Amino acid sequence: MARPSRSAAKKPRLRALPGRPAQAPAVLPDAEATLAYARSVLEAEARAILGVTERLGDDFLRAVQLVRDCRGQVIVTGMGKAGHIGQKLSATLASTGIRSVYLHPAEAVHGDLGRVGRGDVILALSNSGSTEELIRLLPSFKRMETPVIALTGDAKSPLGRGADVVLDIGAIAEACPMGLVPTASTAALHAIGDALAMTVLRSRPFGTEDYALLHPGGKLGRSVQRVFELMRTGNANPLVRDTSPLSAVVGVMTKTPGRPGAACVVDKAGKLVGIFTDGDLRRRVEAGLTDFTVPVRELMGKNPRCVTPETLVLAAATQMRELRVDQLPVVDVEGRAVGLLDVQDLLAAKFV
Repeated sequence: MARPSRSAAKKPRLRALPGRPAQAPAVLPDAEATLAYARSVLEAEARAILGVTERLGDDFLRAVQLVRDCRGQVIVTGMGKAGHIGQKLSATLASTGIRSVYLHPAEAVHGDLGRVGRGDVILALSNSGSTEELIRLLPSFKRMETPVIALTGDAKSPLGRGADVVLDIGAIAEACPMGLVPTASTAALHAIGDALAMTVLRSRPFGTEDYALLHPGGKLGRSVQRVFELMRTGNANPLVRDTSPLSAVVGVMTKTPGRPGAACVVDKAGKLVGIFTDGDLRRRVEAGLTDFTVPVRELMGKNPRCVTPETLVLAAATQMRELRVDQLPVVDVEGRAVGLLDVQDLLAAKFV
């Protein structure tokens, strides 16, 4: 019997996933209905967060005190979606000066529990309060004498009963068509974690400079950066005496590392008395003034605008834009020229 040709052979059917009937893709509802449903999700999550505000009380105050006074690390732990919220909470605490790490519950029971020590505080997140991997850790936390703060939706759950402090978000209906996907509950866990972290921050001496120290990169770090971190100093700071001839000034501007477009003019005490720039030199040459033996004090710009090492770089950059200059001398409290801020330095640091 002849075999059927390949072209005549039956094509295999796509099989449905277990538990799901094979069906054509559902047609999306109209635009207004789609937007209305999306709004209902946001409203459900907003209600969940607002509902938690009414539950704050003595336990929240105890949690703030435990975290604020923690001598070790704040260990944050949780499984699944609550674990992801926990990782963000740990990162928020660390970024605001509280030493914190995230501990995966499943890894903890296989040795990572060694990250925990006396003096630490545990933040355990579980909406149900019955997460097996977390419950298995409670006896170990107790033996280590590490207090446990539970963030849960059921204060009477195993986690709630085993914790020292309970931050109860209450029973929350999920913003999901099936009522199953963690959405409103994780929004509430996220919010109460932020409330805890920010309340602890408010109760500690931690300011913008401390925050900048922990955020050296990006816009946050640049917003509090000081001139002394960018200015040119030492051999890179072009200094000339006010008695120097123009030829010597040009030599200094040319030979200084980084080739700045200006030289700071100082008196015998090292105090700033003027500035001479590339622009000043070009204008003289264009006017036919080529005598390079003239003392720079007769040519310099007098009483130049300047900044201090502690000036915010953002403020210095604004001043340079407003004055339309490419350099600003940096002086100390006694008026001595201690550095030079060049527009090229601002460009390299992405301030302009």
